[in-house]
Amino acid sequence: MTSFAQRCGVHDAAREAQMQQVLKAMADSGIESLRFAWCDQHGSLRCKTLMASAAHDAMLAGVGMVGTLLLKDTSDHTAYKVFEPGALDDLPGFACAANLMLLADPSSYRVLPWARNTGWLRCQPWHQDAKPVELDSRRILQQALGQLARAGYAMRCGLEIEFHIYRILDAAATTVDPALDPAQASWPGLPPAVSMIHPGYHLLSEAWADRCEEPLRIVQQTALGLGLPLLSLEVEFGPSQVEAVFGPSDALSAADNMVLFRNGVTQALRRAGYHATFMCRPPFPNIMSSGWHLHQSLVHLDSGRNAFMRETHAAGASRDDARSVLSHPGEHYLAGLLDHAAGMAPFCTPTINGYARFRPDALAPQAIVWGRDNRGAMLRVIGEPGSDAAGFNADPATRIENRIGEPCANPYLYMASQIHAGLDGIRRALQAPRATDRPYDARHRLLPTSLGEALAALRSDGALSAAFGADFVDYFCTLKQSEIERHAQAPDSQEWERREYFSRA
Repeated sequence: MTSFAQRCGVHDAAREAQMQQVLKAMADSGIESLRFAWCDQHGSLRCKTLMASAAHDAMLAGVGMVGTLLLKDTSDHTAYKVFEPGALDDLPGFACAANLMLLADPSSYRVLPWARNTGWLRCQPWHQDAKPVELDSRRILQQALGQLARAGYAMRCGLEIEFHIYRILDAAATTVDPALDPAQASWPGLPPAVSMIHPGYHLLSEAWADRCEEPLRIVQQTALGLGLPLLSLEVEFGPSQVEAVFGPSDALSAADNMVLFRNGVTQALRRAGYHATFMCRPPFPNIMSSGWHLHQSLVHLDSGRNAFMRETHAAGASRDDARSVLSHPGEHYLAGLLDHAAGMAPFCTPTINGYARFRPDALAPQAIVWGRDNRGAMLRVIGEPGSDAAGFNADPATRIENRIGEPCANPYLYMASQIHAGLDGIRRALQAPRATDRPYDARHRLLPTSLGEALAALRSDGALSAAFGADFVDYFCTLKQSEIERHAQAPDSQEWERREYFSRA
């Protein structure tokens, strides 16, 4: 009998062999349960936990889940009237909370380092008629990478992620932890009461690093235990703020790693009495905003060489000319990112909270500009051209760092937005403006100042809307509009943000 995985066209001899390897590894290491996990539209992992004995059949037949999980806003309110006839005509397969099916990728198997005898598999959703779910954000990135490959390129990304870690106050020292008090349950619930792990305002302080060595060690062990390419852990400038840096990898792996990292460290730290938050601006006075800086470059598929490198210095180019450091495709890609900056903003900064980060002199961007190694610019170009006269080659790590992102962004959508914007620049051979050394000059074109403004920019960006698909843009904007409307109705906007974002994994 043909399995569901075969009907979907994903099961072949290679997948069968991978499945058998997973089953053997589970038996050899005493795995008792297996999490079938998938990344939702907001970048959080959701899962169904099956017993080890059910793993084989589940990998072939799929695991059912309610389709409304893909229709929820950041508070888990369903943004569509799923039981109203005709309300989901534009989203076939979702009416009446119909089931979707999760199919696992056996090659993603991991043993969770923080959970006893527990394995993990990454899944993607399919409709019951064996058609792919086009709203799946991982599929959105896969499609963007397919377009990039047809142009002759692949994408490499490095991750630089700021976030906050707090110590959860001991509930035994009071009466009941408010976050777990059933008399105070609400939707969303109360976040935990916390204290800081370091006082802040002492960037890269060794004393502060030693002071928070325990939670940073948990982060390190979790990331390395998951096989992630962690390079460094650092004390950031703000109170209780830290930063993790990961080595470069292909874009899809980098996005997968980001999802694993955020969810893994959140779970592992909570078990030890700590609270990790990837909210851009936690709800406390005197904090520093967290950003997610995405380092990106293209490589030629035929040779693997960095397509952004300029082999030799461009004759007549000054340092603030893009062609002084970037190849022609690199300059066009840079220009595409600038041209579509406003439209890509809601994929890079998808929360109401995140737009308060765009302010002058805050090591965060405010305007749509680029600079040479300039941390105030939205786009920071890093690298040097080769020189025959001086006898050195172009920097193989030449790249563009986009500093617009917030750390809770869905990585698949963030990276897909870069590809679509950059590819449009390459196709149209756009020329980049000159670099700025005044990133906060009031004369520059500003980034959107609110989520609503960013959504309007996305809707008016014809190229981005076409690249993502009009149906997906409408869907994404519907979810985000639900968020905006609930925020507008809240009697206390700061309390709303505290509940909405602070505890979200």
